[in-house]
Amino acid sequence: MIRAEEKGDKMEYIQIEHTFEPVWDVRSRILILGTFPSVKSRENQFYYGHPQNRFWKLLAVLTGSAAPQTIEEKKKMLLENGIAVWDVIQSCRIQGSSDSSIRDVVANDIASLLEKSKISRIYGNGAKACELYNKFVREQTGIEIQKLPSTSPANAAFQMDRLQAEWKKILVY
Repeated sequence: MIRAEEKGDKMEYIQIEHTFEPVWDVRSRILILGTFPSVKSRENQFYYGHPQNRFWKLLAVLTGSAAPQTIEEKKKMLLENGIAVWDVIQSCRIQGSSDSSIRDVVANDIASLLEKSKISRIYGNGAKACELYNKFVREQTGIEIQKLPSTSPANAAFQMDRLQAEWKKILVY
């Protein structure tokens, strides 16, 4: 993994590879896709690693689970509820954690994951994940992605109650 170098107040673009595997098993029925791991997620080597990201708290509420703390607890909660998690991007050029700065995208082989699983629904954690999926992956999978509001702390317009109302649709599967 290559780290960003700061030049004054501006983060430089870096070319970086996704370094952790998707979470899924044979019971997975839905796939939640992000764009690319944030700086904090890359440091933690797991999805949604920023302490202010509401992803894990939201899924715990929706599934009636205790809020997971460790990576193993997070994986267990996902798998017990038929949820797979991955990102659209395998590698890209990016500034810090900024989705809007993403360039030179190489997509993950999501079609291959779908062939090996019983996943029948795909949800995007935010508009950018959906945009990238539609641009780079949709043709290979033949499955529409459904947009959910981002759980990122940058999405301040959606308080937890609004996130819950939108995200509860994943429970149908």
